[in-house]
Amino acid sequence: MPIYDFQCKQCNEVFEVRATIREKEAGLAPGCPNCDSRDVRQLITAGLFLHGGANTAFSACGPNAGPGCCGSN
Repeated sequence: MPIYDFQCKQCNEVFEVRATIREKEAGLAPGCPNCDSRDVRQLITAGLFLHGGANTAFSACGPNAGPGCCGSN
């Protein structure tokens, strides 16, 4: 389930909201857990999606990984 970051415009509290994509598309109106204000804005956060095998940019291969790692021989 995706996590969305919000910041309260009243007290500046940053908090997370877990919601399905369907709930997000329907419109989230979370309340601040600190001051209960509904005057919040969604923060834009970078997501990181890891997938694939050893031949991806996100693998554990490095300069000391040894032969055969990341497709090198």
